[in-house]
Amino acid sequence: MEELAIESISLLTKSSLDTDGQKLGSLGAIFIMLKSALGAGLLIFPWAFEKAGGIHFAVTVELISLVFLISGLVILGYSSSISGQNTYQAVVTYMCGPSLGKLCEICYVFNLFIISVAFLVIVADQLETLCISMYELITGLPESEMPYHWYTDQRFALFLLCLFLIFPLSVPKEISIQKYTSVIGTFAAAYLTVAIIVKYHTRPVHEINLSPLYSSGISSWASMFSVVPTICFGFQCHEACIAVYSSMKNRKLSHWVFISVVSMFICLIIYSLTGIYGYLTFGKNVAPDILMSYSGRDVTMIIARVLFGISIITIYPIIVLLGRSVIQDPLLKRRRKHTVVTESYESRTRFALTTVWVSVTFLIAVLVPDISKVISVVGGISAFFIFIFPGLCLIFAVQSGSVSPTLRYLLITWGMITLFCGAYIFGQSTSIAMMQLINEL
Repeated sequence: MEELAIESISLLTKSSLDTDGQKLGSLGAIFIMLKSALGAGLLIFPWAFEKAGGIHFAVTVELISLVFLISGLVILGYSSSISGQNTYQAVVTYMCGPSLGKLCEICYVFNLFIISVAFLVIVADQLETLCISMYELITGLPESEMPYHWYTDQRFALFLLCLFLIFPLSVPKEISIQKYTSVIGTFAAAYLTVAIIVKYHTRPVHEINLSPLYSSGISSWASMFSVVPTICFGFQCHEACIAVYSSMKNRKLSHWVFISVVSMFICLIIYSLTGIYGYLTFGKNVAPDILMSYSGRDVTMIIARVLFGISIITIYPIIVLLGRSVIQDPLLKRRRKHTVVTESYESRTRFALTTVWVSVTFLIAVLVPDISKVISVVGGISAFFIFIFPGLCLIFAVQSGSVSPTLRYLLITWGMITLFCGAYIFGQSTSIAMMQLINEL
């Protein structure tokens, strides 16, 4: 997500491919795709493995989803090549028309907004555990004897963090410092996966003898495929892929297929290892945030919490910038039709939008502290970017392309399958998630 932000910031004012700048090679493209996909989704994968009914069922869903994930990347790269556009919204607008382009912008902003909520929920979780860890380490007393004070509540700590750190970082028009901090997210993801594997193989003897309970299987096909939104959230790099494709030296479709397959396969390995070993360690007792399943005194996991917290704090302002830009730009364009847009007006608009964004995401994060519910909503919206919009782009591209009737029929059929799968995933996951959120409130 952080690399998507960096790429998008540099492309916000461009409407066609830039052929003069430095181009990406194969390794650079793969690395950016990995950095776009690997992130906060790792925290919830062990829980998703339990919900899917165990390792075999979860990996099966991953492999089925991988076909659509790679297909979406290939379709988007092809659509970018024939449209000459280098942002997701611009490609959808060119291929599918302005109405669907506006829908894409709305989904884009809403997706970034819910991701912001998920990030704050993760930060709140880590703040709570770190506070307990510090209390236990300083006093030597267990968590049960920790006194409650309003100023030690993680919600108050999150409020202070948003007020004095996140908000000031989010207000500026440009956030150039992010190019120096984007590597933290990748390092945090790699560290977490290795730490979970190491912790499993170095368990004390008494924990090995007291093996946790595991799922005996799926209760229904619906429960098995209910984890698809989580997988979509974890593997989601499709918004970034067009920016990556348009920046590559070699834009041949066969080469882009290779980049897509390799990137998704590496992600599959990392996510699967995290899910498998996290699930094997805790079984049915695994928490939606895997870090919350470990002891607060575990130094290895304390480091993981700090890394993830810092990573999210540095990424959040970029998410705000991207979402704010999509909202602010039309407002400024509308005002330019009637009068001059002054620097003061732009600053006030930016300040107001940032204030609303940070305040509302903070309130939702406080009211809905379960990250699994938030990610269910994010995963449902991700279906638009992974399934629905690529399916539509393929159908429209084939209609205007010079292909044989048989191939056109096959491609349209695949586009329809992708479209219907995305609509089903969005409908099911979003309705369930919204009902859970309403019940929580």
